[in-house]
Amino acid sequence: MATELSEAWELFESGDSQGAMRALRSVADRLPPAEVAPLVAKLAEGAGFEDLAEASTALAARPGEADRLYTYGYACVERGIDAVAVPALREALRLVQAPPAAPERTGLFRRKPKVQAAQQLGLRKVLLELVSALEGCERHAEALAVLREHDARLGDWPDRYLTVYNALMSGQIAPAREVYAALSAPEGVWVGPGQRVGRMLERAAALPPVDDRDLRGWHYVLTGGLLTTLSPHGFDQGMTGRWAYLQDDFGYCRYGLERLRAVLAATDRKPASVALLADRGSRALGLAAARLLGVPTAPYQPGTPGVLVVAYDLNECDPAELAQLHERAEGQLLFEHATCWTDPPAVTADVSTLLGQIVNAPWEPGLQFGEDGEPAEAEPDRRSAEELAEAILAAPSTAPEGDGRTPPDTDDTLLAFATRATGWPAAGPRDRIGSAGPVRSSRFA
Repeated sequence: MATELSEAWELFESGDSQGAMRALRSVADRLPPAEVAPLVAKLAEGAGFEDLAEASTALAARPGEADRLYTYGYACVERGIDAVAVPALREALRLVQAPPAAPERTGLFRRKPKVQAAQQLGLRKVLLELVSALEGCERHAEALAVLREHDARLGDWPDRYLTVYNALMSGQIAPAREVYAALSAPEGVWVGPGQRVGRMLERAAALPPVDDRDLRGWHYVLTGGLLTTLSPHGFDQGMTGRWAYLQDDFGYCRYGLERLRAVLAATDRKPASVALLADRGSRALGLAAARLLGVPTAPYQPGTPGVLVVAYDLNECDPAELAQLHERAEGQLLFEHATCWTDPPAVTADVSTLLGQIVNAPWEPGLQFGEDGEPAEAEPDRRSAEELAEAILAAPSTAPEGDGRTPPDTDDTLLAFATRATGWPAAGPRDRIGSAGPVRSSRFA
């Protein structure tokens, strides 16, 4: 057993399958896929993933065959372990590119070389699956590199579209624009994705991000949304404006609404009403927003023009409501207070207060610190949405204090950006953007 795999095996044998998979993800790229496959097979059997268990066992039995590497890599991607898929698909791609080997002679017979069977698998098929795995790991620069290397073998859709997408996601606007300009017109299922990257390029041309630490700039380019606050902690220590964990409070909720109100005023937008979503947190925030903006409220109804839809966390909303929010009504805006950047919601908000991995709402149970500095579990706040709205309105409008290392993020800075974002609010559907993009941030495993 390879030393790098020993921890993963120990965790598996102790009954910690999740820990074993985390350890496996961290070492898979440094090991031959066939050495990793036996543990993947065990984990797959325990999870009931028969396809992955079968593919892993087959690869372990006969390593180095392109078709088995591809089948294993494909199954890994389907089961959400892209990091484990990448080395297998890279090796499969190497094999399908190898020149034909001379057949082996055994007496009067010739054995068909393995590489000939590998070439029958098809370079493009393996390449696109490798790109899918790299995208799943948010390794967009690597995906772009492998696409550019094999550009002569690519078609426009989806192949060169993926070149555009991964160039944008790795912060390379110029090559994305060049390739996009040469694409043929998309058809069928590729019309929507083609329009999506076109809108990204339009926003990048109108308001280019400063660099690969410009979180607000890249958030706007990729999603069309405005990010109103940056995390004040660890900006130059891996977070770059995002939160890893936040215990939210009523004051920050109020601060987010005040910044929303400032953006609406600066861009000359006055919603006719606030549309209330069904979950308690969103309803509370929506009631508070309506009071601050001086507009009436009504339950959310799909297709209502001119309304501001308010959500605390879209991932906590009714999936049926989210599906209805994908398409915009005329003049409709979607505001989300806490946007998850590691698991983005099904639709993208026009305005987000913050980007966080784990955000604990003020009314949820969580940790609090007593006068002695010791942490204790806080009880959930079971008040009604109406009472929570009053608590938000009564709270001082304050952002969390930080370490002083985040770039200045004053009201003037935000409003100057908002008024320059001439394409806001974005046209077209609120597509989910599943990648963090060029601005990298540390995350919990």
